Amino acid sequence: MFLSAIVDLLHFVFQVCKSVSHLHIFSDVVGWARTWMGLIFRNVPGPGKKDVQKGEGDIDRILRKSNNTNAPTPSSVNYHFTRRCNYKCGFCFHTAKTSFVLPLEEAKRGLRLLKEAGMEKINFSGGEPFIHERGDFLGKLVQYCKHDLQLPSVSIVSNGSMIRERWFQKYGEYLDILAVSCDSFNEDTNVQIGRTQGRKSHVENLKQVRDWCRQYKVAFKINSVICSYNVDEDMREQIMELNPIRWKIFQCLLIEGENVGESALRDAEKFVISDEQFQEFQDRHSDIQCLVPESNQKMKDSYLILDEYMRFLDCREGRKDPSKSILDVGVENAVQFSGFDEKMFLKRGGRYLWSKTDMKLDW
Repeated sequence: MFLSAIVDLLHFVFQVCKSVSHLHIFSDVVGWARTWMGLIFRNVPGPGKKDVQKGEGDIDRILRKSNNTNAPTPSSVNYHFTRRCNYKCGFCFHTAKTSFVLPLEEAKRGLRLLKEAGMEKINFSGGEPFIHERGDFLGKLVQYCKHDLQLPSVSIVSNGSMIRERWFQKYGEYLDILAVSCDSFNEDTNVQIGRTQGRKSHVENLKQVRDWCRQYKVAFKINSVICSYNVDEDMREQIMELNPIRWKIFQCLLIEGENVGESALRDAEKFVISDEQFQEFQDRHSDIQCLVPESNQKMKDSYLILDEYMRFLDCREGRKDPSKSILDVGVENAVQFSGFDEKMFLKRGGRYLWSKTDMKLDW
């Protein structure tokens, strides 16, 4: 029945187009057809692009998906709205292949769609999220999500190097959690990894941001990528001194076309560690109560990741396979192509006290 309706629609569009002599009217008709048909058009590179690409066999897959009413709820979403960064971390798998950033109002429209679909937590990342418009674009998104959308949790992951106190003064009240990435407390190791810029001390930046978080009542978190350069370190003393609400450690992950492979801008193979090495690092720091380990498997299927075009990224096959943009087909249609495993998300502790009003922290 559904397929028959599509055929009838295509016939109607063809008949209308035959009688139309103006290109802009033809474009309007096609645009209306795209909206009605939703998932029939697959893998548009991004908003505003006219060229539609659909591989052989996609219709069967789409029809099968369209009958699936059990789309996962996007309760927690990671939005990588920019690829640009001022650091050059050798293992990064979201590198600056483009400088594209959605216009502010389009980004807000997408965030509103996510809220309507069940989003409770949004995490802004990059690239470096403070690099675009010196953090003001990010601040406006943070304010919109907390004030207008009334999301329970709004968080950011940053390298910390571009954060200034005036940002906290303007936007700090709207932010629940700020995570700063720090892979080592040895500056030489940070230089080897690429987590540095000029002569600035990454560790000193980290401490300064921690102090601002306390002053402006933002929960402070640390993220660390465990790789061949830091896997033997003992970070217990420094983590206990900084006292983050969470210390999340990730196993170095390879993504085809990003940090490994012919089309990649980086080669992260020298950073890779084994599962056993990652477990040994966990065991060494097991007495740290705020420790949250994330293995590669958890990374691939228990995170909902949006790219700069607001497309969900399926990383289960070791590469980034994008859905269509939620701005084009809606959240429910797009999220079915995300590879997101809601059960794994819950199993890994994806839901936690993520609103600073619930944390009851001693500021």
